Amino acid sequence: MSDRNGVSAAPLRELFDSVVAAAAAVRGGAQSLPALKLERARHEGRGDYSTNAAMLLAPSLDAPPRVIAERISAELGSILGDGLERAEVAGPGFLNLVLSDAWHRRALAGVLAAGDRFGAGGASPAERILIEFVSANPTGPLVAASGRHAAYGDALARILEHHGHMVSREYYFNDAGNQIRLLGESVRARALGEDVPEGGYEGDYVFELAAAIDGAADLEADGVARRAVELLLEQIKGTLERYGVHYDRFFSERTLHAGSPSPLERVLSQLEESGHVYRSEDALWLRTTSFGDDKDRVVVRSNGEPTYLAADVAYLQDKRQRGFERQLMPVGADHHAYSRELKAAMAALGGDPDTVEVPILQFVHLVEGGKVFAMSKRRGAFVTLDDLIEEIGVDATRFFMLQRSHDRTLELDVELARSQSAENPVYYVQYAHARIASMLGRLSEDRIAGAVADGADWGADEIHTSERNLVNKLIALPDEISEAALRRAPHRMAGYALELAQEFTAFYRDCRVVGAEPSEAESFRIALSVAAQRTIALSLGLLGVGAPESM
Repeated sequence: MSDRNGVSAAPLRELFDSVVAAAAAVRGGAQSLPALKLERARHEGRGDYSTNAAMLLAPSLDAPPRVIAERISAELGSILGDGLERAEVAGPGFLNLVLSDAWHRRALAGVLAAGDRFGAGGASPAERILIEFVSANPTGPLVAASGRHAAYGDALARILEHHGHMVSREYYFNDAGNQIRLLGESVRARALGEDVPEGGYEGDYVFELAAAIDGAADLEADGVARRAVELLLEQIKGTLERYGVHYDRFFSERTLHAGSPSPLERVLSQLEESGHVYRSEDALWLRTTSFGDDKDRVVVRSNGEPTYLAADVAYLQDKRQRGFERQLMPVGADHHAYSRELKAAMAALGGDPDTVEVPILQFVHLVEGGKVFAMSKRRGAFVTLDDLIEEIGVDATRFFMLQRSHDRTLELDVELARSQSAENPVYYVQYAHARIASMLGRLSEDRIAGAVADGADWGADEIHTSERNLVNKLIALPDEISEAALRRAPHRMAGYALELAQEFTAFYRDCRVVGAEPSEAESFRIALSVAAQRTIALSLGLLGVGAPESM
């Protein structure tokens, strides 16, 4: 019969808590051990997990770490019961834990019982979070590099939501200011058959806008700019929808300048009353140095025009007033000072600067044939996100954009992303999912349901090493989601999905599933395959990548 009593949806967390309890028992009372680790064993034959608890306790107990490790081992045996097969002291005092087959069966049962909520709800406390991302100026189509920002912001939102936060997605677009004026002048010049002004926008899309706007040659530049922004924003929305990115709101900068007093005027008045702005050289300055910035910042120029920072401060206040407890604003690599400015602005408004986070996303280089393609929207020499999607597809684009940490420059190999081979990571992961679907398709629905049902008989035969490794990788998901959420690091999920697919492939190579004998072993392997399929799909879903049933 099954040995699945005591099923847990978070077996690794329970195991960690058991190690903490054992260490406390050896210590003779509770002791904070923030550096205590429980890690997957890095080498075959050295257990399932390893802990450094004994080495952390050694100084306070004045005993050799290996001796303390033996004491912890004894305590763990009492706490874990039949879940611990054995514990082995290694090296200077590491304790390697070999969990029993019964423990692994219970762990798998917990994964299956959790269903779609596997790894969900770990946020403490849960917060109302607004992620404002991409927010490219509507002065041209979205370039391929914007695909990194879109994939990052959307995947982070998905991860934070699964972790238990309440997340809204917002696109802030500048439809006012000098760049918009230049866009209008550039389109009008093309409508008149003239060259664009110095610093203006070039490229075929400017000609297309000139042709699409009725009477562009006869309108004032501001009127042309407004219509061009409408058309480009409509195109941007369509690209993002195609990319699988859905926003809760598109926020217009113009609304911050509307009304009397406008939101921008109200926030500047508030800052003036609190003494955080001053006048110098006929300009209005925000005292950001009072809050950690390296220099004060201009918010209204000497000609009376507000700066981008002024609008950003008003936008910060607007989001606060809408009840968001945390604001995330991923920006490009050329915005390093932006984080200091916004944190200082939040402090000047009376808010907590730590609730403003500005992850810096590094550059994207498209590589094909060993050559890097340079991009510039102003010069009109760029690859659009639509072009890239057309070339390699939505799934490959999103996965490749997310497989490296956002703070590292990304070189996207277009040829690799296009290929259908094991070297292509997204193809490899999706193929693993499709392979499981194909294999399970040879079984009846009743057979599968019986294998995964609560209380199903999985036997008591020894579990193969590849089965153990796959279970251990499956149960790592909750911690991976937690780390990805806390570190704002969606790339962890891409890495996890690939590693899980690799573990399944090894299991599939080593262990017959359909037709395995005895039937209890077949049931266990069917259940393990179902859990792997669900978890691959969940991991890909958090990245906004599809999990195909066939390929």
